[in-house]
Amino acid sequence: MPVTLPVPGGGGATPQSQYYTTTPQFGEYQFVSLAEIINNFVATYIGEGKILQNTLRGDVSFHAHRALQELHYDTLKSCKALEVEVCANLRVPLPHDYVNYTKITVVGEGGVEHVLYPMRHTSNPQTIVQDTDECTDCGDTSDSYTFPVIDACDADAPGSSTWDAFSSGGLSTGVSSSSSHHGHAHSHHDDSFENRFGLQPEHAQINGSFFIDCKTGMIYFSSNISGKKVIIHYLSDGHGTANEAMVPKLAEEAMYKWIAYGCASARVDIAEGVIQRLKKERFAEIRKAKIRLSNIKIEEITQIMRNRSKWIKH
Repeated sequence: MPVTLPVPGGGGATPQSQYYTTTPQFGEYQFVSLAEIINNFVATYIGEGKILQNTLRGDVSFHAHRALQELHYDTLKSCKALEVEVCANLRVPLPHDYVNYTKITVVGEGGVEHVLYPMRHTSNPQTIVQDTDECTDCGDTSDSYTFPVIDACDADAPGSSTWDAFSSGGLSTGVSSSSSHHGHAHSHHDDSFENRFGLQPEHAQINGSFFIDCKTGMIYFSSNISGKKVIIHYLSDGHGTANEAMVPKLAEEAMYKWIAYGCASARVDIAEGVIQRLKKERFAEIRKAKIRLSNIKIEEITQIMRNRSKWIKH
């Protein structure tokens, strides 16, 4: 998200007369660039008589980028989402700046998103070529294995027999409307797991399922997702593109405290008491930033809590 006119202490400060006509990004005033945070920190914390008077700018830059990455994982709001159509091979590559997913949904009628749940009881292991050789002298048999080289980037590369069985074994996880048996639509999964241990809530839905193969960087979907649009909501680290190095102003002070603690903890001439104080301040500011960015509105909470007064009839 580019900031058009960075102003010290002000983040993006496009004049109001130009904002609605020439600005490349609406809502830019709520962000401050990482470069500005580094400049502000150097001006405030580094210098003669200051707490980090001999710290190099390179150290500040390193800890600023690390702070941006760490805060993206569990503090800053993630706005990353990618819509893609699932082809017949039921595989979708992970986004280039993917770190972790927050949720994966399938788009239903009217544009409503339905959450897909991970299938934890299958995978796509590497398949080897296994040949049985017989010893002509002693009559014993032995197995020889060949490990084929498979291009992980090839979306049409053959999968394992486990994946082939899963992708063709049924529609999806779900609740059967035509039978009293509730469980996974894959019959082998029913016979070997749910009939023994009972229905699991994660499988009590008809939306579909997925699993992620970390080796190939692919998301594998159940067969009922073929031809449908899915949306991958995911976390990044704020370094996917040059314009992403932005921090919400609600978390700006947390960035300063993170950088200060990182720089101080790496030095030998800083008193331990000062380091511990900066550590506590960093923790307090991160907690404050999480509360601010949670965006809790009392009117919305009140309306949601009214749902508890509904009577559920059995």
